[in-house]
Amino acid sequence: MQSGQKRLLLLLGVIIGLAIICDSQTTPVPAQSTGWKLVWSDEFNGPNGSAVDGSKWVVETGGEGWGNEELEYYTDRAANVSIQDGNLVIKAAAEKYTGPDGVTRNYTSARLKTLGKFSRTYGRFEARIKVPHGQGMWPAFWMLGDDIDKVGWPACGEIDIMENIGKEPTVIHGSIHGPGYVGSTGIEAPYTLPGKQRFADDFHVFAIEWDPNSVSFLVDQDLYVRRTRADLKPGWKWVFDKPFFLILNLAVGGDWPGNPDSSTVFPQSMLVDYVRVYQKTDLPKRESAQR
Repeated sequence: MQSGQKRLLLLLGVIIGLAIICDSQTTPVPAQSTGWKLVWSDEFNGPNGSAVDGSKWVVETGGEGWGNEELEYYTDRAANVSIQDGNLVIKAAAEKYTGPDGVTRNYTSARLKTLGKFSRTYGRFEARIKVPHGQGMWPAFWMLGDDIDKVGWPACGEIDIMENIGKEPTVIHGSIHGPGYVGSTGIEAPYTLPGKQRFADDFHVFAIEWDPNSVSFLVDQDLYVRRTRADLKPGWKWVFDKPFFLILNLAVGGDWPGNPDSSTVFPQSMLVDYVRVYQKTDLPKRESAQR
């Protein structure tokens, strides 16, 4: 083969390789990619200091404890929620803050939801997150039924894809809640990192794979629990057959994690690299009808 032909083949190989890399960057695939198609995502790739995409997220505000005796006031300020270096940054700060409703709190943070922007029945819902650390920190990636304003909670249903409390640095929790199984009776399972690593030391992918009969919980590529109708006791209702919306928040204090103490360092940040939602490419008839 002549040297000119060799150079041409080499150049073609480089072009093909670059095309494959570019395609993989613009078309994200889940950790377990077979059989899934991306239907919604936020990659948080806006300019540093920019606000979240208002076409995808609602930034909730308020400081009334959110039903959990939380201590923070959720704001929509850039100091608490913004885009930085390709991540969503939700920052909890120790500061006295009085909201427009007259409520005063000694901490601020942020909470985002997709209600009214995006909701879905079934699929794979995942986010790559680096959680904060410290006593009293309570980061979460979770979902609620989008009929919450009509039927209330817990009738709307709740899926907690990832919750972490600062006093358990090596553990996250995945759970489902519905009528009859809330609070201490919620159907919950913990996941502990191998080797007692701390979740706050690196990013991890937290996901559920949800179909008409089950909700499976994963960390990175590890499936650690699958919940089905069989987990419900008599009288409890399976409410995971309707659209749910997404929530990201970083609470401070509350009835589960407890309050910050002298060991807690502020500010603390929850970093979210991306949130992605996929549907199965081989949907059964019932699941397809729920899209």
